[in-house]
Amino acid sequence: MMIPQYNKAFLWITAPFAMVTQAFGQEEVDEAAIAAAAETKAGYDDLVAGQGDTAYAFDFFTTSMLWTVIAAAMVFIMHLGFASLEAGLTQKKNTVNILFKNVWIISVGLLTYAFMGFNTHYPVDSWQIEGFLGINGWIGDLNADGGDTFGYGGTALAMTGYGDFIFQAMFAATAATIVSGAVAERIKLGFFMIYSTILVAVGYTVAGSWHWGGGFLSSLGGDDGIAFKDFAGSTVVHGFGGAAALAAVIVLGPRAGKYTSNGVKPILGHSMPLAAVGVFLLFFGWFGFNGGSVLSAAPGPLGLVFTTTALAAAAGGVSSIITSMVVLKKPDLSMALNGLLAGLVSITAGADVVGPWGAVIMGAVGGVIVVFSILFFDKIKMDDPVGAISVHGTCGIWGTISLVFFTTEPAGTFSLVSQLIGVVSVYGFAFIFSLILFLAGKAICGVRVSAEEEHEGLDIAEHGAPAYTE
Repeated sequence: MMIPQYNKAFLWITAPFAMVTQAFGQEEVDEAAIAAAAETKAGYDDLVAGQGDTAYAFDFFTTSMLWTVIAAAMVFIMHLGFASLEAGLTQKKNTVNILFKNVWIISVGLLTYAFMGFNTHYPVDSWQIEGFLGINGWIGDLNADGGDTFGYGGTALAMTGYGDFIFQAMFAATAATIVSGAVAERIKLGFFMIYSTILVAVGYTVAGSWHWGGGFLSSLGGDDGIAFKDFAGSTVVHGFGGAAALAAVIVLGPRAGKYTSNGVKPILGHSMPLAAVGVFLLFFGWFGFNGGSVLSAAPGPLGLVFTTTALAAAAGGVSSIITSMVVLKKPDLSMALNGLLAGLVSITAGADVVGPWGAVIMGAVGGVIVVFSILFFDKIKMDDPVGAISVHGTCGIWGTISLVFFTTEPAGTFSLVSQLIGVVSVYGFAFIFSLILFLAGKAICGVRVSAEEEHEGLDIAEHGAPAYTE
C-alpha cells in the first residue's frame, strides 16, 4: 500500500534521511514481504536490492517510532523523580501534599495537552495572532491513516501522529512540577491545582510554540537562517518553569522561621535517600528527554546526544561537590544532587551541537553556578526548598547562551543575540504569566495556608492523613 503523509508540517529529521523519506513517500511498500524478509539477513538484503531505499525507510521509521515511545516512557519516569526529590528535600509532615500535587500535575497535564495543548504548541499555519498566540483545540485523529504516517505534509517526522503527541505530552507537565518544588510546604492545594492547570495548558504551550511551533523565535534571522536554538528545552521547558517559580515565590513569601534576625535557619529535608533516588531517576529519564528530542533513531545524533548529556551531568556533579566543599567547608549532598541536575539543564539546549569537551565545560560551569545561585536566593530571602529556581532557571540561561561558544556547527547558524532574545522572551513571559495568576489568586481566594496549618503540616491540614505512621 502507499504510505500517506499527515497534513501538518512542523518537524524535520536530520538531513541525511531526506532522500530516504522522500523515497518512502513515493513508492509502494509490501509490509508482509518486509515482515517475512526480516526473519533472515539474506532475505532483507534481497528486499533492499529489489526495492531500493523504500525497505530501509520502513525499517528506519519502525525503529524510530519504537525509540520515540520508549523515550516518552523515560520522560514519564522523570515525574517520579521530581516527586521523590521534592518529597525528600522537604519535611515529612508535607510528604503527602508533595506527592498529591505531582499526581495532579501529570494527570491534568496529559489531559489538557490532548484537549488544547498539542495543537497550541504546534499550530503551524493556524495562528490566531501570527507568530505570538495560537489557541487550538482537541488533537482529533492523529492516526487517520491507520498509523502509517511518515512525515507531516511533505516534511519528515519518523513517528506517527500519536507517537509525536505522547512524547511531547510528557514534557508538558514539567513546568508546573518545577514550580511545585519551589512553593512547597506553604501553598494552598486548591489554588495550586487551578494554577498548574492554566500554566501547563496555556502558558507553557504558547511560549513553546514561539520556538517549536513555527513562531517568531524559529525565524529570527529571516532569510539569513539565524534562529533561536534550544534543542530540548533549557529555556523553553526548564527556564519557563524556573521563571514561573520565581514569580510564585515572590508572591508567596518564605516558609515560617526560614529567615531570622540571626540569619538563614536551614529547614532540613526529611529523607536524603529519597532525594537521591529522585535525582538518579531524573538522570535516567533525561536520556529520553534529550535523546527523544532527536525525533528519530538516527544513529549519529542519537549517540552524540546521549554522550553529551551524560558527560555534562557528571561534570556538573563533580564541580558542585568541589565548589560546596570550598565554599561551605563540607561536602553537601543536596548541592551534589543539584549539581547533577544543573549539568543536565545546562546541556539540554545544545546537546546535539556541542562535542564531548564542550559538554563537560558547560556542565561543570553549571555545577558551579547552581551552588552560588542557591546561596544568592537564600541571601535575598527567596525561599526555594529544592533549589528549583537555580537549577532550572539560572542554569537554563547558562545552557542556552553558552552553546554559542561551544557549538561545532558552522558560524551563522545561531548567534548570541538570537539566544538572548529567546531567553528574554520566554523568561519574561513565564514570569509575568505566573505573576498575574498568583496575584489574581491572592486577591480572590488566597494562595497561602494559615500559620497554624503550615506549622501542623499540609498532610494533616490539607489531606487529613500523614505520610508516615508510627
